[in-house]
Formats: sequence, C-alpha cells, structure tokens
Amino acid sequence: MPLRTIRELSATGKRVLARVDFNVPLQNGTVADDTRIRAALPTILALLQQEAHVILCSHLGRPKGQVVESLRLDPIAPVLQELLGDQLQQAGEQRVLVIKCDECIGPAVESCVQRAASRDVILFENLRFHPGEEQNDPAFAQQLAKLADLYVSDAFGTVHRAHASTVGVAQLLPAYAGFLVEQEVAALRQVIDAPQRPLTIILGGAKISGKIEVLENLLPLADNVLVGGAIANTFIKAKGLPVGKSYVEDDMVETASRMLALAKESSTELFLPLDYIVTDSLTEPSGATNVNPDQIGLEDMVVDIGKKTQKAYRDVIEHARTVFWNGPMGVFETEQFSHGTMAIAKALADVYNTAHTVVGGGESVSALRAANLMDSIHHVSTGGGASLEFVAGRELPGLAVLQA
Repeated sequence: MPLRTIRELSATGKRVLARVDFNVPLQNGTVADDTRIRAALPTILALLQQEAHVILCSHLGRPKGQVVESLRLDPIAPVLQELLGDQLQQAGEQRVLVIKCDECIGPAVESCVQRAASRDVILFENLRFHPGEEQNDPAFAQQLAKLADLYVSDAFGTVHRAHASTVGVAQLLPAYAGFLVEQEVAALRQVIDAPQRPLTIILGGAKISGKIEVLENLLPLADNVLVGGAIANTFIKAKGLPVGKSYVEDDMVETASRMLALAKESSTELFLPLDYIVTDSLTEPSGATNVNPDQIGLEDMVVDIGKKTQKAYRDVIEHARTVFWNGPMGVFETEQFSHGTMAIAKALADVYNTAHTVVGGGESVSALRAANLMDSIHHVSTGGGASLEFVAGRELPGLAVLQA
C-alpha cells in the first residue's frame, strides 16, 4: 500500500513531531559516527522550509525505561546544530538554533515548546528513559501527541516496533512518512516487488533463526542465494558434513534442511561455501587455515569463507542485476577473519554500474564503512532489523499507520 509522505504535508506554522533515529555510537561522550543524524537532515530541512515548528524525538541505546546518564542525547545537539548550519548556509538560508530539552514529556517540555522561536529546532530527551515508549502506552503517546499538530516518521530503523513514538502518536495525529522512510521503502520494494534479474540474495551472520522468514519469502523469488557466516554452519550440519566446534543452531538443523528442499522446489540456486577459514580459538587463535568442507577437524572453528568461495560468490554477484546483502561472512570484527566479508563488500561495489545493490544490517554496513565503500552501494539501509522484516514480507506496524 502507498504511504502518506511528507510531500503531501502542509506544515506552515504548525508544530511537527518528527520521530528520527539518532541512535548513534558514542565514544567518550561524543558522537563517533554521525551517519544517522545526516540521514535525517533532508526531512528536517524540508520542514524548516515549510516554516514548521520542528520537534525531534529519538531513542539512544537500551536504557530499559530508566534514566541512564550516559545515554542522554546531549552530545547529539551540537552535532545536529553544526550539520544543519552547514546545510542552511549552503542554501543561503537563515541558521537555526537547536534546543535540547532534558525531558520528552511533562510541564518542563511543554514550557520548552511554548518558548521556542519559530526557527528553533527542539530535541527531546531519550524516549526510552520512559517504559511507556516501548510498551506503546496510550498515556505516554498522548503526552507526546499533545505537543504537536502533525507527526512525521523518519526513523526507519524503528518501524518494525510498535512503540509509542512509532505507532501510538501516529494514531493520534495526522501522520506522514519522512524522506528517509520513503527512500528505504522504495529501495526495498525494488528488491522484492520488481527486481531486475538475476536477483541475488546474500545472507550471513550468526543465526538462521532470525532469518527464516526472509529465506521463506525470498527463496521462491531469488535466482541465487549465497550463504555465509555461522548460518552456513547450520546448513553444513544439515547436509551431514562436519562442523567441528563451530557455532551451530542445533534446533534449526531440520529447518535448514527444509530450506534446502524449498530452494530445490523453487529452482533457486542456494550456494554454500566451497571452503572455509578455520582456527582453534576466537580469543587467542594460533593461526588460520583454509580447508575444504570435509577437512574440518573436531577442534576446528569456522570463522570465515575461504578463497574458493570468495571467488565463486564474486562470480555470481558479477552476473546479478539486483543484490540484497545482510550479514557478514565470518567473524569479521577480527581482522584476519574479515577477508570474506570484505570480498563481498568489494564485489558489490564493483557491480555499481550494472546492478541495483541494497545492503541492510549493522555489521554489513560497518564492513562497507571500513572499506570506504559506502558511496559505492545504491542503498545502505539505516535499519537492519526493519529491512529484514520488510523483505520477509511482514507488516511493519510503524509503516501500517502511515498507509494512505
């Protein structure tokens, strides 16, 4: 279903509560990566250009309904101030003042909103300091909603959660999708609704249990599925091959067998690694060896895809016209076990001119960033979990409330 978007919004002189995703990494009390703040700028700037009174709300980390001093949004305000200032200066427009409120509901916040000048941008405190946020408590949603006339959803990474700021408020105010949400949905729909073929899906990471619905939805649609990471170990065991001391979801082996059968029924080529990098320890490895599947020893741990697999997967990607990637090929946070993941990142960058490439998932995005390849991918999703659930065919509650 189509979404109501900010393009249809008339916000002049109105207070707009925008749910953004400022869940950014902090280091020593400062923002270590401002990617998600930058992603919200087009929507914020569009609202300012409409002369709306802009109110921003976000979560940060997992405070579990309690105030955690290290998870306050204070470090974000000056970064947002600088980024907005740069954008407005380039456009020849008047600068704005970002005002950080120390709460997100209550009398102090109401006073903050009332005192703000027309060009001020208000930033509320961490929503998840209140248990009512994640519980989608109607009273908490009502307190947020009464501060604004309109609602804009621009935090795609949270639309798979039925929280007060993603669903509750949207049910109380006229609600619209921001540019980021609109862009995310369009890019992901291009993967599942009308992909250019061949369509290649790359799935990695640790757990097959979190990606069963993705496999079930995409196996009949995809031409090729490339499997890596610890997910591959569960498939290996399902085929009766040794896995040594590698991480395996034993309760998912039968499911992996079912996925292999589904791929065959769907005439989808499901690729498992041809070789592996194994080691004896994740914390203090004595070395790393490239072995074939039948050479995995009892004490071995699979930590990456091998060189033959890297080449085979690259060959498939080269011929693809649409590619969706989620999850690393190994323990990529350890440099010597990162080569498979980095090879996939490079292969996607190399087909920029011939294939529509979409990447979702924190670790996959981290690999792209480490390889300085973020600009070589057509769409890098800001929501790993949300992008997975979208391509799995689930209804995302934070999108359902925005349907036209």
